[in-house]
Amino acid sequence: MKKVILIGDSIRQGYDKFVKMALEDSAEVYYPQENCRFSQYVLRNFNEWVGQSKFGGANVDCIHWNAGLWDCLTMYEDGCLTPIDVYEQFMERVCKRIKLICPNAKVIFATSTPVNEAGYKSPSTFMRYNADIEKYNAVAVEIIKKYGFEVNDLYTLLADKPLSYHSDMTHFYTREAAELITNAVVEKICSAINISSSPVDFDAHFVKKEDAIGI
Repeated sequence: MKKVILIGDSIRQGYDKFVKMALEDSAEVYYPQENCRFSQYVLRNFNEWVGQSKFGGANVDCIHWNAGLWDCLTMYEDGCLTPIDVYEQFMERVCKRIKLICPNAKVIFATSTPVNEAGYKSPSTFMRYNADIEKYNAVAVEIIKKYGFEVNDLYTLLADKPLSYHSDMTHFYTREAAELITNAVVEKICSAINISSSPVDFDAHFVKKEDAIGI
């Protein structure tokens, strides 16, 4: 079976299990149990995550990953957590690290998803701006393409979707969004390594609002 690794922040944590279900007949799918956070954290831990997968770097067929939402987080109005020029350096190093450890893998980078800015309750202490996300995505995409990797533009996929797709100001853990994102990720992976997928019963994993009353 093909071997696939998913790496990313809490956006990835919203679709990883569904991707694994969709590919269960054609690929072994591994993802860290932890949130993979920001670009420097990915650089530091990538080799360990590959090791934990027990695949062996040279045996990995596909890596689908993202990093950016933590990097462009603004706290106490003093700028993004990772300055954009530093983010560029880390993204460059992550790409080199991936090529070194997993030389045979097809690599797909997912852009960071848009946020509901109005949903942030304390913007003076904790805030993300879509304008920043777009800038960081642009920097990442330029580097990704330089290394011959593919882009999965989840930002554009979700940019025009209603606020009801959000489960909070940052995440897309709703039924509609989970299916949309999962399908986009699965399609990219299947195309990259020439495998097929199976349908996922999303309804079985989401409780209807009317059924949740009184629980």
